[in-house]
Amino acid sequence: MNCGKRSLVHALQTLAVILLAVGSAFAQVSPGEIANPKLKAAEQEYLPQLRSLQHSINDTKFPLPFILTRYVGLDPARQASLDTRGIEFVYFQNRILLKTSGFYSAAFNSQQLTPNERASRTFQEVVIPILHLVAKEIPADVACDGIAFEIAYHARDPRKDSDFEGREILAVVLDRADAFALLSESGDEQRQAILNRSGVYLDAQPFALALGQKDTLNLEALGDLGSGDAGLPRPSTSAIVTSTRVSFANPRLVATVLSSPVQAPPAGILAADIVNPSVAAAEPKSAASPADAERLQAQYQPQLDALLSKDGAQFHLVEYAPPSIALDRKRLVLQLTLRNSLAFEKSTSSIYKRAAQSFDLFLAPQLKALVPKLPDDLQVDALDFSILNHLGNEKDGSEAVEFICPLKAIRSFVEDEIAGQDLINQSVVLVNGVRIRLDLELVE
Repeated sequence: MNCGKRSLVHALQTLAVILLAVGSAFAQVSPGEIANPKLKAAEQEYLPQLRSLQHSINDTKFPLPFILTRYVGLDPARQASLDTRGIEFVYFQNRILLKTSGFYSAAFNSQQLTPNERASRTFQEVVIPILHLVAKEIPADVACDGIAFEIAYHARDPRKDSDFEGREILAVVLDRADAFALLSESGDEQRQAILNRSGVYLDAQPFALALGQKDTLNLEALGDLGSGDAGLPRPSTSAIVTSTRVSFANPRLVATVLSSPVQAPPAGILAADIVNPSVAAAEPKSAASPADAERLQAQYQPQLDALLSKDGAQFHLVEYAPPSIALDRKRLVLQLTLRNSLAFEKSTSSIYKRAAQSFDLFLAPQLKALVPKLPDDLQVDALDFSILNHLGNEKDGSEAVEFICPLKAIRSFVEDEIAGQDLINQSVVLVNGVRIRLDLELVE
């Protein structure tokens, strides 16, 4: 490793240590933030243990610094404020999971290590130590179906002009009994057997992790092994649902935050109803399931891919978070992540003004051109726009402003039947996962 590469890794590690120290002061996810009653009850019941687990993880010395973060899709170095509440109960494939997510400050050389070797080291160096802490702090009969991990790290390609090839995110979903049994198994062979019947994903794709090996196992050869005693299907590209935001096992999540999605609200669900109570009677909720979301994703995949490839640049769509269908409190939504072309200075603006300008000057002008590009028979209840705002210089990082707008109201806005404020009034607006009330004229 030459001097420049050593300096880069050192900078990453230094940043991680600083953020880790700052993050220790953050509180655990509050039950009051969680809309889903089952997730909220679990968070409330185990809140003391979750706080203790958070402190234990922060105090642990990993081979390289590890930072708890709720949203693994955003680089810690580019966030205005890091949400280090990386432990929470979420939904995934109609199962309640206790999920730990964070950023491991490793920069693996992609020429020297295969994807499987990088994932295997992350599993051994991060997942296993945290699982030991979970076993100490959380009772074995915890009221959930499984234990999950979502760990981001960097893969560096020295052949390229950039120092990093990009980010990889390893997601592991273990049945609750398997998670605790894994710790009693000291050999890779026994642990491998458990992984073979669990859900493993790399960048949201099914991944047949082979511990200590150069290459992965044959995913097809594993067949339906994952649907055995653990009751988990083989990996799919479904999202891990958090209590407030759909979080995929890769940057497709993005707020991220993240890390944080329903399958009953995608691997969790939005903290607020998509439809404003004042218009709920006009737009009755229909029951939807994860299977509906997966079916529509498959149905619309060609059109969504075409939207990203042909018109992505025009609408500032983020490539690492492609358009996707998800569930929001059992309502189907189309998620679109856009990078704001506007620049803001954090010191001279407020979250309300930035949210208002993100809508008035960036999102709203694009809707008339964007909506006709969507599938004509789009069978969703709402469009979920995540707008990524850049705040000043690189140190200041970024923030995510989310607009969850009923599709019917968006069509009315595009047809000039309602004003922008009317659309906002029927929508949910969140800044970094926290819902706000937005008056466009008041904050301008």
